[in-house]
Amino acid sequence: MAGCITLALTICQAAASSAAGQATTPQSNAFGRVIIVHDAEATEAYKPQPKRIVKMMEDGITKFSGEKDRSQAWRSLFTPKDIIGIKVFCAPGGDAGTRVSVVAAVIEGLIEAKIPAGNIIIWDRQRADLRRAGFMDLGARLGVRVDGSVNAGFDEAVSYTPEQPAPTQLVWGDLEFERKGEGVGRRSFVTRLLTRDITKIISIAPMLNHNTTGVSGHLYSLAQGGVDNFMRFENDLNRLATAVPEIYGLPALADKVVLNITDGLICQYQGEQQGLLHYSTMLNELRFSKDPVALDSLSLRELERTRQASSTVIQRETSLKNQMELLNNAALLELGLSDPASIRVERTQ
Repeated sequence: MAGCITLALTICQAAASSAAGQATTPQSNAFGRVIIVHDAEATEAYKPQPKRIVKMMEDGITKFSGEKDRSQAWRSLFTPKDIIGIKVFCAPGGDAGTRVSVVAAVIEGLIEAKIPAGNIIIWDRQRADLRRAGFMDLGARLGVRVDGSVNAGFDEAVSYTPEQPAPTQLVWGDLEFERKGEGVGRRSFVTRLLTRDITKIISIAPMLNHNTTGVSGHLYSLAQGGVDNFMRFENDLNRLATAVPEIYGLPALADKVVLNITDGLICQYQGEQQGLLHYSTMLNELRFSKDPVALDSLSLRELERTRQASSTVIQRETSLKNQMELLNNAALLELGLSDPASIRVERTQ
């Protein structure tokens, strides 16, 4: 079970194992395998082309699962009894965040595979962001639930406590907001969406830069959306590099992730919370993996490559080496593989 020990303890165990000449625990065979689907016509003038994306999704999910058609592929991953939470990252809006057309292609495939629409939840941190990005309209059209982790509330019985205390300024929506007393603000509580409703997770994250971590990828998206009292970790690379993998590794989060899809239709290498198409390229890819670390590692490098290739000179505040700290910590917690040499990329024909 992922996330049962802290990062500090994991590092100590890895060091002790190395000192004794022993190999660390081997990763799952699923880790490090990434499926990439490319279609040069998937976007037109930075606008996704839904019919093209449906075909890309079909090619990706069949290759990922080894099944012959998309219905069999989805049925190999989920049952009609599962409550599937599709985690999106939508605060930057419909152009820079997870794109509605990618999520629609997933849901249409699930429904075709006889997964009840009522058992599907599109979710992120705030309903207001989901509405602005177009997901409320999508939910109404396909008959699926759309909800925010803050709006659903947080579970007092399931939480994350960092080993090193972080300055806390509780805001509205945090479970302990306006509470007083010793220990208030020390914990981050997991959303009830994950502790009471969702049994399986599909993470769909955009290929979008993050000014501190480098990429607003699967690890950051699920950790940031899955708990309250998260602002205390923002804007501090050391805190984020430790907290994000440890939060992601909580059983209520990591143990439910079945599939990660990187929405690489557009690669935005500058802007973070804003859609800035002049700092973007049309990559026209969808990437599939069980391994969130491998996907984020590839995205981080793609963003850096695109940034360097652009004609715009951009001042970077954090080096690629420092931003890899979060991914390397995630690898130490056995959430996936961060070393590019260990990542096996398979492209569809």
